[in-house]
Amino acid sequence: MSDPNTPQVPDVPKVPGVPPVSPPSAPAPPPSYGAPIPPPAGGSATPPPPSYGAPANPYESNPYTGTTAKKPPMFSILAMIAGIIGVIGSPIAILPFVGGFLGLLFPVAGVVLGFLGKKREPTARGFWLTGIISGFVGIGLMLLSFGLWALIFAAGSSYDYTY
Repeated sequence: MSDPNTPQVPDVPKVPGVPPVSPPSAPAPPPSYGAPIPPPAGGSATPPPPSYGAPANPYESNPYTGTTAKKPPMFSILAMIAGIIGVIGSPIAILPFVGGFLGLLFPVAGVVLGFLGKKREPTARGFWLTGIISGFVGIGLMLLSFGLWALIFAAGSSYDYTY
């Protein structure tokens, strides 16, 4: 039996102990510069980081994905530039023969390059569409300019300057 003078303590269930922790190991030294990075667990190796110096050429193959970079849409960009120059330059053509024929060159180039860009570079829709539309507007303005000059020369030759 138990002694009546000692207090009764209820039975406490035994709690499992925490497993012992191993002491920390020394950290691994960092890899040397340019050394390949070890693959992660269950993954593939990643390419080394780019070295310092000249920037990589964006038109060569991409070392991270293995795909080639997209070429810039040159026909479409040139179409847009030529079309805008044609719209700006067609009303400015003061001399009907020199400025007029030079001013007609840019809108026509904008239309031709725009249709080439539409065929070869369908993803650059904004560029080639701007080149086509502004090229046709420039051609229209240039034809109006030619008609205006024809009216001015025709009216100027019909006056009688005799007194």
